[in-house]
Amino acid sequence: MTYTVGILGATGAVGQRFVQLLEGHDRFEIGALTASSSSVGQTYREAAKWTLETEIPAYVTDREVIATDPDTVPNDVDLIFSSLPSSVGEEVEPAFCEAGYVVSSNSSNARLDDDVPLTIPEINPDHLDLIEVQRDRRGWDGALVKNPNCSTITMVPTLAALDQFGLERVTVTTLQAVSGAGYDGVPSMAIIDNAIPHIGGEEVKMETESRKLLGEFDGAGVTWHDAQVDASCNRIPTLDGHLENVFADLADDPSPAEVATAMREYSGVDLPSAPSQLIRVFSDPDRPQPRLDRNVEGGMAVAVGGLTSTDGGIRYNCLAHNTLRGAAGASLLNGELLAERGFL
Repeated sequence: MTYTVGILGATGAVGQRFVQLLEGHDRFEIGALTASSSSVGQTYREAAKWTLETEIPAYVTDREVIATDPDTVPNDVDLIFSSLPSSVGEEVEPAFCEAGYVVSSNSSNARLDDDVPLTIPEINPDHLDLIEVQRDRRGWDGALVKNPNCSTITMVPTLAALDQFGLERVTVTTLQAVSGAGYDGVPSMAIIDNAIPHIGGEEVKMETESRKLLGEFDGAGVTWHDAQVDASCNRIPTLDGHLENVFADLADDPSPAEVATAMREYSGVDLPSAPSQLIRVFSDPDRPQPRLDRNVEGGMAVAVGGLTSTDGGIRYNCLAHNTLRGAAGASLLNGELLAERGFL
């Protein structure tokens, strides 16, 4: 079955990734592209300051950009992908849900609301059933589903694989690419030959979202995982790919080889955009690296290396493509899960 989808914020950095990923998709076809008022009425070619490594896909170049409003989106659209800034999304996304649209959103607003599924299909697909709680509580015919922050989604699959060893505490330092801040997010003179040891709100997102994602759904709500998570987030002058240094304290004492096996064998999910192997483990101590490994499995897998025992558990490095696995690709997977589970 083919579903018609819309993209909110289609001209931005993450919106462009949606356009790229949806080209030739076997279940989804684009029925609406929205953007800010300054772009409304223009063709996508005119409105989008295309920043990706490929040309604008021909199938959208002459599509008209419409307003980001439920009244302008065609009624036959089955699913909305949102890449809006959170300040816009917190007002606009509920309006779409009230109008009956199902929204798979990359925006940070509402991720921690107790009736909003925060979902990674390979990690917690059962959390999607919060939609029924959400609809009962809010009176919506539509629904709102979130994927996590781009730095959170890099780390959480590895933590899910470690949970069998008794995950107790996590300390993480991130080295995050400039694309995570959007096209206009970091001035060139601030980041070239530099590193910025602060990303506003990022630490809190990692420390909270990871515990909700790893939590247990009981049919009415999610009980967060009780592991302590502490994060320090840094911006560095790489274009794409968030690299993270993780220290995990574990109740058990697994060897690096046992951890590597657990990560390699961590179960995937049978969805069109899912990687064949969620976690790719490198034996080389100097891997993963953003330039070499951000496109593993088409940018949809997490790369891991440097597995080393510590007094309390395990230390390692992990990496994911922040605008593919960490943003548009994550929302796309959630959209595929919504279709698979019959919510569209």
